[in-house]
Amino acid sequence: MYAIVDIETTGSHPAQNGITEIAIVLHNGTEVEGRYETLINPGYPIPSFITYLTGISNDAVATAPSFSEVAQHIHNLLSNRIFIAHNVNFDYTFIRHHLQENGYHWLPKKLCTLKLSRKAFPGMAKYGLGHLCQVLEIPVVNRHRAGGDADATAILFQKILKEGGEKIIKDFLKKDNHEQILPPNLPKESIQKLPYVPGVYYFHNAKGKIIYVGKAKNLKKRVLSHFTGLNPGKKRQEFLRNIYEVTFTECPTEFTAFILESVEIKKYWPEYNFSQKRAEQFYGIYLFEDSAGFLRLAIDKKRKHTEPVASFTLLGDAHRALWKMVKQFELHPALCFLQKQLHIPATITCELYNEKVIQAVNFLQKNMGSFAIIESPATGNQKSCVLVENGKFYGMGLLPHDNESFDPAHLKTYLTTYPENEMIRTLVKSYVQKNTEKLVKVN
Repeated sequence: MYAIVDIETTGSHPAQNGITEIAIVLHNGTEVEGRYETLINPGYPIPSFITYLTGISNDAVATAPSFSEVAQHIHNLLSNRIFIAHNVNFDYTFIRHHLQENGYHWLPKKLCTLKLSRKAFPGMAKYGLGHLCQVLEIPVVNRHRAGGDADATAILFQKILKEGGEKIIKDFLKKDNHEQILPPNLPKESIQKLPYVPGVYYFHNAKGKIIYVGKAKNLKKRVLSHFTGLNPGKKRQEFLRNIYEVTFTECPTEFTAFILESVEIKKYWPEYNFSQKRAEQFYGIYLFEDSAGFLRLAIDKKRKHTEPVASFTLLGDAHRALWKMVKQFELHPALCFLQKQLHIPATITCELYNEKVIQAVNFLQKNMGSFAIIESPATGNQKSCVLVENGKFYGMGLLPHDNESFDPAHLKTYLTTYPENEMIRTLVKSYVQKNTEKLVKVN
């Protein structure tokens, strides 16, 4: 038993838009057995371009019933039937949202005639309802009105049934068939190629541009989770409509997927990633020799093509570290730009002072830590390695299963370097605190 439905609305997302017209064609798999159609007062102004497209004006719906007034009847008609529409998720999201607002629980099985048509009539240039009606010679009365489009969809559904549609429908309704929940512009092939392993996935728009980057412990399950549930908000609905392709990069572990996600967000700056996109300001303690021959330490903002002795996210952390070095190794605050006046006692010589500076720098870097995080990957028998050198994330990769050397130079031959950022430092710090057994000191 089927309910073939079409609606007209005031906009593209249900959270802040209403239904202006609904038509329901009841079908028993052989023939039409009932029909319902009504205008609805949406409770929102109808934009002029919608009126131009559909012919439904504010005056036309002024005396029409509200959705609340017809909700019970609509729920009764749709209950215990498979819900069918062309681009089904649009109609489904609107109707379910408005039924829920009126206290009706409705969670039907769904079929999309757009996706069914791709199976039944392969090779067409387009699968919009208008194009299908033209090619398949389906008569349409009142195009872009709920009644006309629902009747045309019912005829299209009958043609699909004649083209081996019963088997196609059974395949679509299987529990493990995910095609029904996919966004309208995302082909199932993009989902079929996703593996059940950790990794990073990328959503692309119609032009191939990356619009979202995410990480996953299980790529296929995580990607599919984006398309389940009911979120009628404008941003989510717009996001789903803009997904045309999914690509991915496999990672050996969930932890390395977390790191790569952060790297890729900083690299591509995707439109729909809202976290990790603020500009980061880092600070460094720099070492240089002045004109008098003194080695001097100074705090400055990190800049491209400069390599500090140590890096810090917060300016206060850099000051605390430098003051600690000054006190512990008896460095002169003025030579570290921690005091304005530069009065150096005659007893301080370059040679002795520079030795103290070098000792302080070596101590700082040693205490920042150099270690590798070694994990067993999700697949294969190699070893996942994340290298931190002198407190700074260096890179990651896979080591041979029989690797026994943890000399940094040896490890680097197997690793890919990545730019460090605040999120990666936080990830590493948190992971190290919880997984000390996976740390290996590098030589």
